[in-house]
Amino acid sequence: MITKIILIVILLCSMIIPVGGFLLSKRKEGGFKAALASNLFFFFGTVLVADIMLFSGNVQAAGEAAEAVSNVEGWRYMAAALSTGLSCIGAGIAVASAASAALGALSEDSSIMGKALIFVALAESIALYGLLISFSILG
Repeated sequence: MITKIILIVILLCSMIIPVGGFLLSKRKEGGFKAALASNLFFFFGTVLVADIMLFSGNVQAAGEAAEAVSNVEGWRYMAAALSTGLSCIGAGIAVASAASAALGALSEDSSIMGKALIFVALAESIALYGLLISFSILG
């Protein structure tokens, strides 16, 4: 119970501190980079602390196989979350560049709308592939 409370407090701090740093550094040049760096630091710090606190079990005998299974379940959920999250980030980057290029091309020649939509849909399918992989990890 105390582990969950500590993790919730760390998670809230990892969200509040970078936002506060960004709001305080709006006046400076490069404040966005500092806020992004602090956000990444606190996020991966939270993941590291959660990994240490939740997945550090001592499996010493065959009688404690249930604890080993719970560790495997935790890693499966972590893998599913990472596959979905990273594929959605990649799809967002791909859609941003493909959609802006498609809009620029459509402004010059409106007859290529079908081709432009295909490229945007191909970029969006990356997120769907990550979602399918996470379903196969959990299933």
